[in-house]
Amino acid sequence: MSTGGSYSNERPPTVDVDYAADPASGSFFSTEFKKCSLDDNKHEDLKQMLDSNKDGLKLEAMKRIIGMVAKGRDASELFPAVVKNVVSANLEVKKLVYVYLVRYAEEQQDLALLSISTFQRALKDPNQLIRACALRVLSSIRVPVIVPIMMLAIKDAMTDMSPYVRKTAAHAIPKLYNLDPEQKEELIQVIEKLLSDKTTLVVGSAVMAFEEVCPERIDLIHKNYRKLCNLLVDVEEWGQVIIINMLTRYARTQFVDPNAGSEDDDRERPFYEDDEEIEDDETLAKRPKPMDPDHRLLLRNAKPLLQSRNAAVVLGVAQLYQHIAPRTEVSLVARALVRLLRSHREIQAVVLTNIASMSTRRKDMFEPYLKSFFVRSSDPTHIKALKLEVLTNLATDTNISVILREFQTYIGSSDKEFVAATIQAIGRCASNIREVTDTCLSGLVSLLSNRDESVVGESVVVIRKLLQSETVGHKDIISHMARLMDNIKIPMARASILWLLGEYCDKVPKIAPDVLRKMAKTFISEDDIVKLQILTLATKLYLTNPKQTRLLCQYVYNLAKYDTNYDIRDRARLTRALVFPSQGHEDNKLAKHAKKIFLATKPPPVQQSSFKDRDQFQLSTLSHLINARATGYQDLPPFPEEAPDPTVRYVELPASFTPENHHKPSHPKKSKPQKMKSFYSDESSPEDESEDDASDSSSDSDSDSDSSDSDSSESSSDEDNESDSEEEEEEEPRFKRKVSGGSSKKRPEKHGVSQSSGSEDTDSSSSSSSSGSESSSDEEAENSEDSDEDVKKKKKSDREQRNSVPQGRGNRSNLDLLLDLDDTPPAMDTPLLTPSLGGLLTPSPSSQPSQPLPPGASIQPASAKFVPTVTQELLNRISGGGLAVACRFTRSPHLYSPRMTSVELSFTNNGSEEIRDISVGSKKLAPGMALHEFAGIAVLSPDTTLNGTIGVDFNDTTQPAMFDLVVGGRTFSINITAPIGELLMPLAMNEGDFNLNQIKLRGMNEQCGVVSLSSGNKDIKSLVNRVYETANLLQVQCSSNDIVKFGGQTASGKALVLVSLSLPQDEQESTISVNCEKMVISSMLLKEIKSALKRD
Repeated sequence: MSTGGSYSNERPPTVDVDYAADPASGSFFSTEFKKCSLDDNKHEDLKQMLDSNKDGLKLEAMKRIIGMVAKGRDASELFPAVVKNVVSANLEVKKLVYVYLVRYAEEQQDLALLSISTFQRALKDPNQLIRACALRVLSSIRVPVIVPIMMLAIKDAMTDMSPYVRKTAAHAIPKLYNLDPEQKEELIQVIEKLLSDKTTLVVGSAVMAFEEVCPERIDLIHKNYRKLCNLLVDVEEWGQVIIINMLTRYARTQFVDPNAGSEDDDRERPFYEDDEEIEDDETLAKRPKPMDPDHRLLLRNAKPLLQSRNAAVVLGVAQLYQHIAPRTEVSLVARALVRLLRSHREIQAVVLTNIASMSTRRKDMFEPYLKSFFVRSSDPTHIKALKLEVLTNLATDTNISVILREFQTYIGSSDKEFVAATIQAIGRCASNIREVTDTCLSGLVSLLSNRDESVVGESVVVIRKLLQSETVGHKDIISHMARLMDNIKIPMARASILWLLGEYCDKVPKIAPDVLRKMAKTFISEDDIVKLQILTLATKLYLTNPKQTRLLCQYVYNLAKYDTNYDIRDRARLTRALVFPSQGHEDNKLAKHAKKIFLATKPPPVQQSSFKDRDQFQLSTLSHLINARATGYQDLPPFPEEAPDPTVRYVELPASFTPENHHKPSHPKKSKPQKMKSFYSDESSPEDESEDDASDSSSDSDSDSDSSDSDSSESSSDEDNESDSEEEEEEEPRFKRKVSGGSSKKRPEKHGVSQSSGSEDTDSSSSSSSSGSESSSDEEAENSEDSDEDVKKKKKSDREQRNSVPQGRGNRSNLDLLLDLDDTPPAMDTPLLTPSLGGLLTPSPSSQPSQPLPPGASIQPASAKFVPTVTQELLNRISGGGLAVACRFTRSPHLYSPRMTSVELSFTNNGSEEIRDISVGSKKLAPGMALHEFAGIAVLSPDTTLNGTIGVDFNDTTQPAMFDLVVGGRTFSINITAPIGELLMPLAMNEGDFNLNQIKLRGMNEQCGVVSLSSGNKDIKSLVNRVYETANLLQVQCSSNDIVKFGGQTASGKALVLVSLSLPQDEQESTISVNCEKMVISSMLLKEIKSALKRD
C-alpha cells in the first residue's frame, strides 16, 4: 500500500500547495474550466504545473488530467509532460501517472518506449502497487520489440510475494499472447504456475489467462480441479464467473451424463416384482451410473453461490446446474433466478431470457413462482414481452385459469405492442391446451368488436391460426370476420380474413364472392401481402364456383399482370397458367389437378415458443441472449460415453499425513480409531468427544514427563498393546452376552498399573469404539435391532467399569472425578476446572512446566499504560447558555460492550442558575456505529462540574459520533471525533507471536515510512512515551535493542495492530512499519506516529 498517502479525500499534510501563484487554480468543475478545457492555453497551464517543482501542483494537474480522461476528452497531447513525472517521489502523483500511461501507452508507443528503463526499475519497487502499475503499463505498450522484456517481467511477477502483483501478471498474459502468439509455450508454463497458486486473489485471473491462451490444455486443470472447487466460494465475484464457466466445460469432458438413462426409469413399472421382465445387458447399460465424487464436489461447492449479490455469478451457477447436474437437482436454481427479477431492468431482461429458455423444457421448476412473472405497469415493453413468454411456457391444465384471467387484464393496457403480444399468448395457450381452446376462441371473437383497431387486427390473425387447427369449421366466426373487412385497415388482418374465406369458401359460398368483388375494386391500393391473398382467393373461388367468379377472376389476374411488384406479377402468371391454360395445353396434367393443388388440406400451424431453439447455445452467454452465434463462442462439448481416468485429479498428500506416520506416534499412546462408528455412536455428543480429545492430550504429556527412560516406556507400551488386543478379543463375547439380555458383569482388570495412553472414555460411544476391531463393529451392526432396555444395561455396565478403576490409574479427567464418589484426592495432576484459563479440561501449569506455549496463546488483553488528560471542547459556555461540555477518552473498555470506547463527558455550569434535565436526545450515527447513553443529570448547580460516561462503537472508523444533547428542553448538536489511536485496545504478547502475526499481515496490509526524529526523541524511553501518547498500544518485550515493538487491536473489529520502530544509532531517521488488515487504520496511524515523533 502507499507509504505517504491514502485513498481518502484528505490531502496529505506534507503537500505544499501554493494556489495564489497558480494561474490554473480554481474549482475543477467551474464554468471557466469547462469552457476552455480543450483550449491549448489550458493545456499549457497544465504542462507548467507538471513541470513545477512542487508536488502539490503536480498532484492537482494529474487530478485534472485524469478527470478529462474519465469524461472522454482527449488528453494525449499531455503525454510527454506526464511521462516525465513517472520518476516522481510523491506516491500519489506516481499512481495517477501510471493510470494515465495505461490509457495512452498504446497510442503513444514511441514516447512510452523512452521510459522502458523507468518501468523496469519500478518492477523492483518495494511498494506492491507501483510494481503492479509498472507491469500493467509495460503490457499496454503494443510493440513487438519489448516482447522479451514483457516475458521476463511476467516471469518475475509470477513469483512475487504480493498476490496483487501475481494477479496483474495473470492479466498481462493474454496481452502478450495477442501481441506474439509464438510465446504460447512459455506462457503455458507461467499459467501452470499461477493455476497452482492458493491465493483467492490470483486464482480467478489465472483461470482467465488459461481460457484466453490455452483452453484446450485441459490437463492443466486436473491437479487443480479440487482446489478450484474448494476456493470457489472465496474468489472474487468476476473470478467466480470465469471459474464456473471453465469448470462447466471441464465437467462436460470428464464426467458422464448424470441424466443418461433417466428417461427409461420414468416409465411405469409393474407393481409386483414377479411381473417385472428380466433386464438384458443393453437395458442395464442404459441405467444411470453413479455420480463421480468430483462431479458432486463441484455441484456442492457451487450451490452456496446462488445467494451471491452478483447476478452474473447466479446465472453462472444456473447454467452449471442446467448443463451438468441431474434433472432432479436443477430446480434448486429457480428461487435464486426469481430473486434476480427484483434487480435493474437490464438484469431482468437477461434473467428472463434464460428463464424463458429453461421453462420450455422444465415447466415444474418455475411453476411455484408463477405470480413472480405477472406483469407490472412500470415494466418496459421488452420486459413485459419476456414475462408473457414465460407465463405462456408455464401454462398447464391446473394454472391456465389464473393465467387467462391475468391475460384478460393485460388487453386493456395502453401499450399496443404489449396488447398484441398478449393476444398471441392467448392463441398459443389455446392451441397447446385443448381444454380451453373454445373458451379462448370465443374470447378472441368478442375482441373483434373492440374499438382499438390493433386489437381487432391481432385477434383476426390469431383466430385464423386457431381455426386452421380446428377439425370442424366455424361458419359463424368466418362470416362475422368477413363483415369486418370494410373496417379493418391492418394488412396482416385483412390478409388473414381473405385466406380464411378462400380456405373455407365451401362453408360461405354466398359471402366469399361478394368479398372478392369488393377486393377487386381496391386491388390497386392494397398492400402486397393483401394482393397475394386476393389472387389466392380468386383462384380458389374459380375452382369451386366457376360460374359466378370466372370473369371476376380474370379481372383480378389482369390487374396483377401490370402490378409494380414482381412477386405479384409472377404469382398471377403462374396461377393463370394453371387455371386458364392456353390453347393447345388443355391436357396439361398440372391444370387437371389444379383443384387438388390449391384446395389441399393444410397442416395446422405449430405455435411454439421462440426460445425453443435456443438450447443449441450455452445458457447465460451472449449467443444465447441474441439467439445467434457470436464471435468467439464455443459449443459445449458433449458428455463422454465412458468417464476418463479419475486418478488424474488425485493429489498426493504430504508425508506427515500418511497412515504409517499416523499410526506410529513418537510417544507411547494407544491408537484410537476415530472413523469406525459403533452401534451406540448416536448417543455421543460433541462435548464428550472434545473431553476425550483433551484428556488424551493431557495424558500424553503426563506420560512423557513421568517416564524415566525411553527403553522402559517402549517395553511398557508393547505390553499395554498386547493387553489391549487381548481385552479386545474378550470384549466381543461379553458384549454379545450383554446385548442378548444377560446380566452385566464387571470386566476384570489385567494390569494393576495404568496404561500410558490415557484414561478410558466417559461416554458409551467412546467405550464401545475403544475395541477398534472389525469383528466387534460387525457384531454391533447385527444387533442393531435390540431394545432400549438392553441399551440402558450397557450404559450401566460401562459406568460400573469406570467406577472399578483403581485410584492408582493415571491421567483421569475432571468428568471421571465427578463420577467417582470416593473422597480420596487424585494421585496425579489432573486438568483443572478453570474457565478463565480457556475451558473445562485445560491442563494445569504444573503438569506442563517445560512445554512452550502454542502460537497465539500469549496474546491477552491488557490495560492502558497511558491515560490522556487533555480534553476536547464539545460545547462552549456561550453557545450552551452557560453550559460547557468537554470530553476525554479514558482508554478503557465500556461496561456495556467491549466493542465500545469509553468517553468521559464533563458538564460545567458557568451560569448563575441551575441547569436541569441533561440527557441524550436523537442519535445521528453512521451505519455500523452505536452509542450507549450516560445516566441523565437531573440538576447541575452553578459553578459545579459533573461527569458522565458514554460508550461509542466507532466501527473502526474516524467518522464522528453525532447526537443531540437535550438540556432543559433545548437541543444542542454534539460531534465527537476520535483520534485514530483512541480506537485501539492494548494487547500483551511475546515476540514470537508478534513476528508470526506480522508475517501474516505483509503486503497490502503493511504501511511503512521513514521519520526524522527530533532532538528529544532519540532514546528508547522517549520514543515509547510518544507512541503511548499517540496510540493505545502496549510495548512487546524484544530480544534486540535496535527495535521497539507495540501490539494492540481495534476496539470494534478486534483486528490486530502491530507497530515496530527501528532505533537509529548514528542516523537521524527511524523506520516505522504498521501492520493491520484494515488499511485505512494502518495508514492514518502511521501518519499520527510520524507527526508525534517529529515534535520536540
